[in-house]
Amino acid sequence: MAQGFRVRFEGPGATRRSFEERRRNRHGRGLRGNLMHPGLPGSRTRADRFEDLVTESAERLELLWGQPIASMEFTIELMPRSTSLDYSQASGRRVPLGRTWGATPRRLARVVVYRRPVEELADSPLLLPEVVHLAVVELVAELLLREPEEIDPDYHPWEGGF
Repeated sequence: MAQGFRVRFEGPGATRRSFEERRRNRHGRGLRGNLMHPGLPGSRTRADRFEDLVTESAERLELLWGQPIASMEFTIELMPRSTSLDYSQASGRRVPLGRTWGATPRRLARVVVYRRPVEELADSPLLLPEVVHLAVVELVAELLLREPEEIDPDYHPWEGGF
């Protein structure tokens, strides 16, 4: 873009309207209401459904382990930072599915699950709950310095190539 470039609105009746006003409110009506009732399953976004899967996995592990899992904070991020991606590409490793931080006096132990790499690993939406649970189990095992089989007796390495 050339330096000093500006868009000007000139002429009679030229007004500056926002993009939303021009796009969705052409005749002053806008959307009349929600397209889908908030209680229906189709109204949930992919991020909401992924959050539900991580919560279910954490709750299952809490039933098995109790306080060690209850004192952890589970969060979701879209992608790892670019430095992590660059490092994994340079070393020939797979993209990380998550990250863990140990507890300090000021904060709880933290497990971060990266949504996009986990979704990409699952070939279909039907496999996503299993892949999310296996990723959560592996991250918790890493944090507690134990084997994944100890964390969840039903754990089995994923055949898809974790």
